This record gives sequence, C-alpha cells and structure tokens, in this order.
Amino acid sequence: MKILVTGAAGFIGSHLADKLARRGDDVVGLDNFNDYYDPRRKRANQRRLAAHSNFRMIEADVRDRQGIAAIFGREKFNAVAHLAALAGVRNAVKHPDLYVQVDYNGTQNLLDAARDNDVGNFVFASTSSVYGATKQIPFVETDPCDRPLQPYAAAKRAAEILGFTYHHLFGLNFTAIRFFTVYGPAGRPDMMAYLLADSICKQREIPLYNGGEMWRDWTYVGDIADGAVAALDRPLGYEVINLGRGQPVLLNEFVEIMEGLAGDKANLREAPKLAADVVRTYADIGKARRLLGYDPQVSVREGVERFWEWYREEELE
Repeated sequence: MKILVTGAAGFIGSHLADKLARRGDDVVGLDNFNDYYDPRRKRANQRRLAAHSNFRMIEADVRDRQGIAAIFGREKFNAVAHLAALAGVRNAVKHPDLYVQVDYNGTQNLLDAARDNDVGNFVFASTSSVYGATKQIPFVETDPCDRPLQPYAAAKRAAEILGFTYHHLFGLNFTAIRFFTVYGPAGRPDMMAYLLADSICKQREIPLYNGGEMWRDWTYVGDIADGAVAALDRPLGYEVINLGRGQPVLLNEFVEIMEGLAGDKANLREAPKLAADVVRTYADIGKARRLLGYDPQVSVREGVERFWEWYREEELE
C-alpha cells in the first residue's frame, strides 16, 4: 500500500512510519516541522526514517488547503494515517484559535483531498481527552463525549464528527483511534515521562498535580503504532476505537518506577489539578480487540524501562 502519514516526524508518527516502512509499504511522511518543541528533535526522527528506501518526507502544513490537494492529486494514496496535530492540553487553553485551525480545519483539508482522490481508508488520531470529566468508567466509545474540557479535545471531537459526515455523504472509510497517555522512546519533551526524566537527571522543578493522585492509562508507543497499523489495514466504514492499555496506573507509581531506575528523586512541586485536566483515564479496549485484533504487549514497568534506556542514551551521553 501507498500510505500517507501526517505528523511523521513527530513522536507517534515517526514510530508508525517506521513500522509501516519496515513491513514494506510505500510510506510518504508529511510534517511542517513547527516549533511547538525544538524542531531538531523532529529532524532527528526524519533522519532515522530516511534510512528506509521506501520512505520519503514532504515538508508541508495541513492548513495549506491548495498544497494538500496538490500532494494528494500527485501521489494517489491508498490510505491516510492523520497524526499531524497540535497536542498538549495546557497549551491549548492558551491558544484555542491555533488548535482549531490545525486540528479541525487541517483535518477537513485532508478529508476533502482524500474524497477527491478516492483514498480507501482514512485513520484519524484522536485522544482520550474527548471524554472530558465523564462518570462512565472505563471510558467506552458509546459515551457522547459532548462536554470537552479544553480546545484540544473540542477540536478533536469535532473532527471525529466531521469524519462521520464524510463517511455518510461520500462513502469515505474513517476510523478515529483515541490514544490514551502514550509514552516511550523519542517522546515529546512536554510529556510527563520526559519531564520526569529531566527533573530527576537535571533537577528541573516540575509540578506534580493533585499530589500525584491521578490515574493514567499509560500506553506504550509501540502498542499504539500496532493499533494504528491494524486500523489502516481494515476499512470499517465509520468507527471510533479506543487505543489504550486498559490498566490505569497511579501517577505516583509511575514516578516511583522512573526514580527507581534512575536511582534518584525527581524535583517535584505540589500543584492543584487544572480545570482542563481529569483525575482518571481508563480505556475500555474491548472494541479494539474485536475489530482490530489489538492486544497491547508492553507493561508500564517494561515501557518505562525502555523509555529510560532511550533517554539515558540520547539525552545524557
């Protein structure tokens, strides 16, 4: 298959593009290398992907409607994995307009290009944040998700709904995969695992919200990439599917695992839970198991060990 991976120079996108290239797909990456975090990290991911002869990168922005249309018209993709987005719950509160432009309007540009060029399957990276402060635990896809707590979640949920419209009107296969607290090697520097490692090794102070009494469904990036590949391989009409581990772990326990590996303590400052945040995320992954054959393999302890090994090699040596 010829597959477009948007956000291919980013954290999850680079893992997915690598997995697809390794199995022999013709993979085209798309990224705008923005400065939300240091673009040199994305360039490093690009260099690793360039080792695959069946991978190439296009530097473009999903907000460029005409440019996106031209790329689709020229390349004729069989499937799209749309992972390009502005992420970060807290940053979204500061810049809601930008998140709507990228995460919603950018998605519409890709959807239009996909339908105009008969793309067989469109897989959209969504987020567990769409569940907001739901009382339904574990989080299940039938939840209406109509009370997002911040602009990032609102834009992602709106894009999911737009995907249904394009399926209904134009017959586009659209699967939204909702990611739950992804972590692992090459993780973004604004994510908790990376912040925690930096705090331990460089004694940078970071906030510990709600006294660490927050549960997250930490999911290893390799398992997430496996789920995304399965979604690309299975046109399902219209579906929304959770991709998590289904085993929430207390933030304090995650901290203890990392501190144990490092042999030192993090520099933590107590902070109240933010209004844009939730106390618990917990994925019901029964639908992913049934429709995608999804079966996460990496425990949190093993995943943190892999992340720590990468961080020590890449950031400390």
